[in-house]
Amino acid sequence: MTAARLFVVVPAAGGGSRFGGALPKQYADLAGRPVLARTLDRLRSVLQPAATVVVLAPDDAHYARLIEARPDVEVQRCGGPTRATTVANALAQLAPRCRADDWILVHDAARPCVPRAALRRLIAELDGDAVGGLLAVPVADTLKRAQPAGPEGAPPRVRSTEDRQGLWQAQTPQMFRCAVLRAALALPVAAAATDEAAAVEALAATGACAMPRLVVGSARNIKLTYAADLALAAAVLSLPDEDT
Repeated sequence: MTAARLFVVVPAAGGGSRFGGALPKQYADLAGRPVLARTLDRLRSVLQPAATVVVLAPDDAHYARLIEARPDVEVQRCGGPTRATTVANALAQLAPRCRADDWILVHDAARPCVPRAALRRLIAELDGDAVGGLLAVPVADTLKRAQPAGPEGAPPRVRSTEDRQGLWQAQTPQMFRCAVLRAALALPVAAAATDEAAAVEALAATGACAMPRLVVGSARNIKLTYAADLALAAAVLSLPDEDT
């Protein structure tokens, strides 16, 4: 039986409205280099995929100017209005090359600090799994649910404290068998999914597959959401590699 291959998909079509700034966050300067360039470097330092695909918005005017030529990276300008649409469009482009049991690894463009050890752990622990899974970390903080929004300008108040037992904070990469992810993203409910695992969970609820596996990630694997996160990411990148 032919071994399953790995295809990497990096959605980079979003505008990052919460980030602010003159550029989308994937092109912001992170310690002298664009965020997206650092993300691609981190993935390339560990993974040996059959293909790495960066998915851009059709009107993206920054990639060619800011990201150096990368012969090992394919650029697809098929980004959609949602993450799920963007990934589904990328899978459609890859369909002629991907077998049902090949792996699709999806990683946020705005997670440039994913530890190499966490990448290796994801690949190793999902080896042989029929579905796939994701990096995640158990929730350690106390969680508060806010009251419904009051009058405009009113300060938010706590409604309740939520039980964090069994809760995990999802990260990326998330890696699933090609046929599983394609079927999951074809579900109507997938349009509202904020990550690939949520779509696969909906597929699993139909009995078509098992639920995704959780693989322990790292607190270092931060996602850049606000401009202030750049300083934190730069500090993380300056640290020695994690051993485990």
